[in-house]
Amino acid sequence: MTTLEELGELGLLEELERRGLARGIEHDAALVGGLVVTQDALVEGVHFRFDLLGWRELGARAAAVNLSDLAAAGADPLALLVTLGLPPETELDDVLELYSGLNERAVPVRGGDTTRAEHVVLSVTALGRSDRVPGRAGASPGDLVVVTGPLGAAGAAFRQGRLPPVPDRLGEGKRLAQAVTAMLDVSDGLARDAAHIATRSRVRLAIELERVPLAPGAELGDLGFGEDYELLATTPDALGFPVIGRVEEGDGVGLTLGGEPYSLGGWEHFR
Repeated sequence: MTTLEELGELGLLEELERRGLARGIEHDAALVGGLVVTQDALVEGVHFRFDLLGWRELGARAAAVNLSDLAAAGADPLALLVTLGLPPETELDDVLELYSGLNERAVPVRGGDTTRAEHVVLSVTALGRSDRVPGRAGASPGDLVVVTGPLGAAGAAFRQGRLPPVPDRLGEGKRLAQAVTAMLDVSDGLARDAAHIATRSRVRLAIELERVPLAPGAELGDLGFGEDYELLATTPDALGFPVIGRVEEGDGVGLTLGGEPYSLGGWEHFR
């Protein structure tokens, strides 16, 4: 019997699509009836611990990571729907702090659900509109690979025992969405997220690590940590953003440093 540990997240999604149990789930967000829709869940003990962040920070982060997916779709945010599982002994003031954090980006909370749970589970659905959603499947040989800002901030912050902010790239996402061939946000690590584009577009992404802008205090190994939430895109025109590589014929991701092959890890759900 196959387990999720053996399949991994991508293997699970491919299996659901192969069996016709899900459709169009390869992108950061879905286009449904003219709306761009994305959802992310944060589970206590898996994605966060209260000894590292407070209730308001949790809410702000939950909103921000969903808005990052809208940025990758070139969307204007419209609303958030919040599903919240809580132990019954949770204090009201803590919940109010959580919702204050959810409202920090000035995107209204318009509904959701609350339920009893043994640990805190926070699931946010973000709704938006976009004139053009690039997705992950359009990269072509000859395209440039660009990022919207420095990477490695999350890995550096983790090593230093602090929580990095999630950047707001909605404006950059709208600008890029008009020209890019593929785009996503860097949440699982540079190599792993580049592989999402390579796999869906059936191309090879060649990335020169010496060209990748690093956040202050970051090291090359931090590029595999994920949770930077900058945008990674393939495009015929760099539009002034840092170029870190190119798209080639082939498959997979080729990382080099000074012309020599280099390996980076990445976040893998279920493994």
